[in-house]
Amino acid sequence: QVQLVESGGGLVEAGGSLRLSCVASGRTFSGLTMGWFRQAPGKEREFVAAMYWSGGSTYYEDSVKGRFTISRDNAKNTLYLQMNSLKPEDTAAYYCAANWLGGVRTREYEYDYWGQGTQVTVSS
Repeated sequence: QVQLVESGGGLVEAGGSLRLSCVASGRTFSGLTMGWFRQAPGKEREFVAAMYWSGGSTYYEDSVKGRFTISRDNAKNTLYLQMNSLKPEDTAAYYCAANWLGGVRTREYEYDYWGQGTQVTVSS
């Protein structure tokens, strides 16, 4: 079992930055794949970014490339999503997720463990 707890959401003006955190607990994280998804009101949940914990490989959804950075702190068992140059269309609830499939995964159904979500609102 893996437990995930997100934090760091909030209200920010367009062009601003936020850093989301996801603290993972429950097991050793070698071999764990972790990702960030988001869901805007009235829309389906979509992939944002993912990282393979062991190797550090990353992958980003096209609309966030160059603006968002996914990273991890092994000592703190924490996954981060640094979000810069935020746009109103980035407004959504952001979810941290994890699975043991290995590699970098982008599909929602591939993830077994989910956090409760943290709201990000970007004003224009």
